[in-house]
Amino acid sequence: MPESATETPGAGITAQAPAPAAKATRGAISIRNVTKIYDPEGVNVMAVDDCSLEIAAGEVCMIVGPSGCGKTTLLNAIAGFHSITFGEIYLDGQLLCGPEKPLADQGADRVVVFQNGALFPWKTLLQNVAYGPIVQETMGKAEALEKAADMLAEAGLADMAKKFPGEVSSGMARRAEIVRALINDPKVLLLDEPYRAMDALTKSIMHEALLEMYDRTKVTMFFITHDLEEAIFLGDRVVVLTTRPAKTKKIVDVKIPRPRDYRLLGSEEFRLLVSEAKGAVHEEAIKAFEAGERELA
Repeated sequence: MPESATETPGAGITAQAPAPAAKATRGAISIRNVTKIYDPEGVNVMAVDDCSLEIAAGEVCMIVGPSGCGKTTLLNAIAGFHSITFGEIYLDGQLLCGPEKPLADQGADRVVVFQNGALFPWKTLLQNVAYGPIVQETMGKAEALEKAADMLAEAGLADMAKKFPGEVSSGMARRAEIVRALINDPKVLLLDEPYRAMDALTKSIMHEALLEMYDRTKVTMFFITHDLEEAIFLGDRVVVLTTRPAKTKKIVDVKIPRPRDYRLLGSEEFRLLVSEAKGAVHEEAIKAFEAGERELA
């Protein structure tokens, strides 16, 4: 049974990241004693409370917890969409946000893939993928289109490149959206339940496609999900957050070698890891239900 971190009363866990198998040298995230307090209509709502987490460069870190517990709040703070109230967040040792700078600058080094698709419906998949480098002027148009075509081909979408988002399946569109994020060569990919609305078969195909992309890029991933099997299958670690206000409750280390495929889903090791994570999540889900929690943006 993989070892997991233990709780520190009153202060959550400072989770030490394992050394990932990939030799990634960038994308390390340090979340240090972060607190976030919203003030809707003058009523303070604490979404995150003294949360600390260390994510190694090249790690796939899966974040789970009850609805409304503060998972997306943390993601938005890293991305630069929401400010933090206390604490600090660093990327590769450089301060993103802290006491003197509560809101991180947004940048191409951190790219977000949201629950709902964000492809431009009037552009082809090829044009969508090439759009970022062209607009940011990091590549010329011809270079960006060539790079986009190569990356779509690597993702198994060569035949779909000239089709519009409405002409392809939701799974293909979501795969193209992740390719669009990766063409910018980000340090961190921030994923907020990207496969939530997909059926089980489509989701399994998307998992394999994402792992293939990860094996090529070794990009750090901060991945929010409610699906514990997804979390174990994809992740190097699964971080279970408490019900609101969020702090780290438990760390489940997933010491399953990469590359991975679906044969491991039937293994005893996989079953035990899912059970370990489920026990921690279930405890927090009961607390959230009893408290009458609702989804918090």
